[in-house]
This record gives sequence, structure tokens and C-alpha cells, in this order.
Amino acid sequence: MTAPVTPTNTDPERTDLLAALAAARAALVGSVEGIDDEGAGRAPTAGSLCLGGLVKHVTAVEENWLNFVTEGPSAMSYDLPDGVTWDDLMDGTARAYPQWAIDREKEFRMQPGETVAGILRAYEEVAARTEKIVLDVSDLSAAHPLPAAPWHEPGGEWSVRRVLAHVLAETAQHAGHADIVRETLDGRQAT
Repeated sequence: MTAPVTPTNTDPERTDLLAALAAARAALVGSVEGIDDEGAGRAPTAGSLCLGGLVKHVTAVEENWLNFVTEGPSAMSYDLPDGVTWDDLMDGTARAYPQWAIDREKEFRMQPGETVAGILRAYEEVAARTEKIVLDVSDLSAAHPLPAAPWHEPGGEWSVRRVLAHVLAETAQHAGHADIVRETLDGRQAT
């Protein structure tokens, strides 16, 4: 076993951001505790959200944005197939769909063979990696240009701090969704 890594940056801002993110993660995971694989894949509300899919989505969001922190905009490519426009994609009339869009749709559902234990383990791994990156990055103000996409401001850039705020907001929002889904499934409230 290797020795634990001693964080190089334990300033109060990092500590507070990581603590807030940990609290939001705990709320999300709390909604999944005690549910079986079948229940985690059920979508009991008017939408298509399920508990397993919410955890998978938040895991992917956190991983992708922390890849952006470490690699820059090349970590998040939103290329479209030849001859396909953003309007085609948004209207559902594209003759071909990019793999990133297909993968994103799969994030929201439990896929055959996926388990709650496996999804939670993947989330824990991403969370541990996030903490290491945040503690090791030299400056929370370090920024990269945003990748080209219709939902990003043209010419915009995000700092590590802004990425963490986004991941925190996304996690908290979906923790609320998960609480509603869980209560609808079996009456259990996580918060």
C-alpha cells in the first residue's frame, strides 16, 4: 500500500468547496442507499430520471469537467458528423448522431449489467480524483477556454473555481431530483 498523498494546497477556499461538494454528493448517494438494482433503474415520475442514471450522469459531469481542468478544452469535444448541424441535432432530425450525444443519453439510464454497487464505486473513484486535482492545482483561478458548443458563451473561459461551482450546482440539483425519485419509488426521504 502506498503512503497517502499530502495535499499541497489546503487553503480555506479549497476546503470549503470540497466540503460543499462532499455534502451534495452525500445527499445524492443517500437517495440511492438501500435500493436494489431494479429499483435504481426504474423511472417512476413523469420524466425518465432514475436513481442509477442520476448518479451515472453526475459522475460523468464531474469527470468530464475535471478532465477540462487538467487537459483544457480538448477534453470536451462536441464535434458533429459531416453534414449534421446543431439545428439538426437539437430538432432530432440528424441523419447521424455523434458518439458523445449517444453516450450522454445512456448516462441517464441503467444499462444491462450495471449495478448500484458498480455505479457508486465509479462515483467514489471520480470523487477521489476530483479531490486530488483540487488539492494539487496551483491556482483556482487558472482558466481554459470553453470548447465550442451552442450552450457555451462564444470566447468564454472557465477557471477551476468556476468548474467546481458548476459541478457543485449540478450535483446538488440532481440530489434533489434523486430525493423526489426515491420518495416516489418507496416513500423514503433522503433529506
